[in-house]
Amino acid sequence: MKHTRCLAIALLFAGHVTTTSADVPTEQRHEVEHLLNFIANTSCIIDRNGSLHNGPEALAHIKKKYAYFRNDISSTEQFIELSASQSTFSGKAYTVRCEDTAVVTTREWLLTELVKYRHQETASVD
Repeated sequence: MKHTRCLAIALLFAGHVTTTSADVPTEQRHEVEHLLNFIANTSCIIDRNGSLHNGPEALAHIKKKYAYFRNDISSTEQFIELSASQSTFSGKAYTVRCEDTAVVTTREWLLTELVKYRHQETASVD
């Protein structure tokens, strides 16, 4: 009985232990959330291997890739590179078509937005 109780207590505490895994550092997670919202709310069209997607469709795919690569990601830039830049299978870059602008890679599009966001964050602190 004593052994069973000790095992039960050990299992109880095991549920409260967190495992250490890589991910975007806590101080950068708001950047990733911003980029995910940016994708979700875009009126641009994202081209993945010749298949066109609106913002919510692209977001669903990028979130799946983010979940898959989470342990390999240690910065917002790596989030962009691994989750939103190119096909894992073909290696082909994803592109974005926005009204009245040239087609760009999603990598360039998201890095540009990240720079704008970081500038706004810095400006709001000053």
